[in-house]
Amino acid sequence: MLKQTIQRWERCISASRRRGDGHTKRKKHLFGKWVRSMSSSTIQSNDNRTTWDSVPKERVECVVIGAGVVGIAVARALALKGREVLVVESAPTFGTGTSSRNSEVIHAGIYYPLNSFKAIFCVRGREMLYEYCSKHDIPHKQIGKLIVATRSSEIPKLNDILNCGIQNGVDGLKIVDGVEAMKMEPELQCVKAILSPLTGIVDSHSLMLSLVGEAENQGTTFTYNSTVIGGHLEGSEICLHVTETDRLTEWKGTSILQPELLLIPKLVVNSTGLSSPVLAKRFNGPKSGVVPPAYYARGCYFTLSNTKNSPFRRLIYPIPEDGGIGVHVTIDLNGQVKFGPNVEWIDSVDDISSFQNKERTFMEYLVLLIFLESSHPV
Repeated sequence: MLKQTIQRWERCISASRRRGDGHTKRKKHLFGKWVRSMSSSTIQSNDNRTTWDSVPKERVECVVIGAGVVGIAVARALALKGREVLVVESAPTFGTGTSSRNSEVIHAGIYYPLNSFKAIFCVRGREMLYEYCSKHDIPHKQIGKLIVATRSSEIPKLNDILNCGIQNGVDGLKIVDGVEAMKMEPELQCVKAILSPLTGIVDSHSLMLSLVGEAENQGTTFTYNSTVIGGHLEGSEICLHVTETDRLTEWKGTSILQPELLLIPKLVVNSTGLSSPVLAKRFNGPKSGVVPPAYYARGCYFTLSNTKNSPFRRLIYPIPEDGGIGVHVTIDLNGQVKFGPNVEWIDSVDDISSFQNKERTFMEYLVLLIFLESSHPV
């Protein structure tokens, strides 16, 4: 896939020469340097010069590692600012990791600590996401949700959640008593609830497809089946180690991984989701302690089957619990009802699972929130 990407760049250069296209001329200059550097460039390194001399080198302005919803949104934002962007994805296509395993909820911004980045970006991002979906005809629906107290001892916590949401700038929140809540949702049993009318749901695949299309229209290149396995610093430059994903099939995690290509970007964004801490630790150069610790939890969802119509019209959430926001009811745009997720803490994720995209049972509950954070102007 890496060789095919280089070949596409070469064809782009040739086509731009024939057309004299202004936008592509910028690509011609940059891509031309990439192609020439395949045979002539040498990375200067006191420790690893011999090791890296035989590896092809490519210079690129911006590299985004990972084509999940976060990476795609970042690539789009960079491209809209006129940057030349290359997205490197280990899977055969975009959005196959945690981005395909989320509840597809557009969160209102209720739970997060006051003035935290999550609170600020979730509230602003929710507004931006609704606007983006409407503008680009992405399937979505503002169905609202109820956060419920099922016993009187939970009511003080419910009031705390309400006050937190109001302080965060979430409009329309209000407390409803159990009778009113159960009129809204006849299958519900509760003593009190918070109504959040701004919460919604979205088709995450359509969202990602739209973002990919916009990024590509702005000149972003996506290379799939290509894995960043580490990196090192050369002075002020970072060198990414890249290999074909197929080469990792037989890797047992004991031998040293050798790259097939070194990418030298001016800007690199690590958007590999659950693999981000593992990958960051494989970069030689950053001081110890720079990479934050990772805490992994596995969650399972259960689908309500054999029903023609959903018993609920809104999302139903309990009082949050340690490690998550509790087992809740979600509804997708097809009316399918899911219950979950539960929380099972995991000690760690090994490198093999990380690189080979095997964390299939993990759930990233706030992936859309992270997308919203990444959609903030660059």
